[in-house]
Amino acid sequence: MTRMPTYFISHGGGPWPWMPDWRAMFSNLEESFRQMVADLPERPKAILMISGHWEDDSFAVMTSPAPPMVYDYRGFPPHTFQITYPAPGAPDIARRAADLIAAAGLPVRLDDRQGFDHGTFVPAYVMYPQADVPLFQISLRHGYSPEEHVALGRALAPLRDEGVLIIGSGLSYHNLALFGPGAKEPSEGFDRWLSATLAQAPAARTKALEHWEEAPYARVAHKDEDHLVPLFVALGAAEDEAARMVYHDTGLFGGVTASSYRFG
Repeated sequence: MTRMPTYFISHGGGPWPWMPDWRAMFSNLEESFRQMVADLPERPKAILMISGHWEDDSFAVMTSPAPPMVYDYRGFPPHTFQITYPAPGAPDIARRAADLIAAAGLPVRLDDRQGFDHGTFVPAYVMYPQADVPLFQISLRHGYSPEEHVALGRALAPLRDEGVLIIGSGLSYHNLALFGPGAKEPSEGFDRWLSATLAQAPAARTKALEHWEEAPYARVAHKDEDHLVPLFVALGAAEDEAARMVYHDTGLFGGVTASSYRFG
């Protein structure tokens, strides 16, 4: 089977595909998700999403054959709390993933109750609106250790040769307290650093990302790094392979610059 690439995606804001004004704002992002599908070497056997919206004491692995919905947002229109994305889970592949994580010496547990959060069902809906590709998630781990999440990616790398598409779903800029014009300088500055860093040779790239807090505007762009950490997993699963930008937007919410990347 052909080796799948990995991705780190900026997943946008809330349930944006179901709100016309927001969907228009994220039209470039929507097109990038559709292009991801077109660029894949083959149809995935399953999608593994590592979302910035689920974290646990260990690396929890979703094993439900029919995961429920998690409406992990507030202040949005009532109809957005009725969204369903009925993709099947992938319990057998999830257990295979858990075995790989355990073999790498990382803490792992199975979770048969967790549902799809919006960091997962939003991009998956745009990519596969028929919800006909099996989908499961693995959580972040509390503490956000860059080294540990890169190690998670390394552990999961064999899945790429088994038809699994690994996507780290977050945002390259995520400071909910600083949108609008004030976001322009920090989001642009951090985005420039991220782009330059991902263009480096693999060893230097990994080291720089593990020390991401030294980047320009790091703690302004990511006061909490839950939306950056999925990048470490996508990188670790394709550590020696080139990265390229597959999405770039400016002026979102009046000032935010955001980007997505493909590895491999």
